[in-house]
Amino acid sequence: MILGRDSYCSFSIPLIILALGCFTSGVWAAEPAFDCAKADGAIEELICQDDQLAALDRKLAEVYAAASRKAANEHPPVLKAEQRGWIKGRNECWKSDDPRACTETEYRHRIAELQARYRLVPEKGPFWFTCDGDPRNEVVVTFFETEPPTLIAERGDQVSLMVRQPSGSGAKYQGRNEMFWEHQGEATIVWGYEAPEMRCTRKP
Repeated sequence: MILGRDSYCSFSIPLIILALGCFTSGVWAAEPAFDCAKADGAIEELICQDDQLAALDRKLAEVYAAASRKAANEHPPVLKAEQRGWIKGRNECWKSDDPRACTETEYRHRIAELQARYRLVPEKGPFWFTCDGDPRNEVVVTFFETEPPTLIAERGDQVSLMVRQPSGSGAKYQGRNEMFWEHQGEATIVWGYEAPEMRCTRKP
């Protein structure tokens, strides 16, 4: 069949529109919570091009909103300032050997941190651990069903949030300068930078 000029145009115009649509949609492949048209820096551009990272950004936005509601009467108000600091740290992932993996880890840990701190997920505990045979040396631990799993440990007036780490046996959690490693009801706890290990047993 021979197509006339009008017929040719009726076929070619939709194809051109389709091609332009494909090109336009490919500029930003994903939809995070922020506006990709205003993406600032390499990491935000990476998030806008990665469906999984964009989904994590949307998830974090939901969790942050829930945490903000619980933090409404928090004094001093620290959540907003902490979030700004976290964003700055996330954006430093461009310096990493694997910026994408770094960014994903930052998101997963921040989501878990907010869920635990503001009790947005189911928890187990608290459990009391007596360390080095001294009843006055006590650590109170609450576990949270986050992903990755987390715990909040309290010792006196100090509090540490820790994230579960891979381990050959037992359950190992790492905080900024603290470590909790439990195996069969006994735990090794480090509390503070270069502090000695404490041997702790869980109270019945």
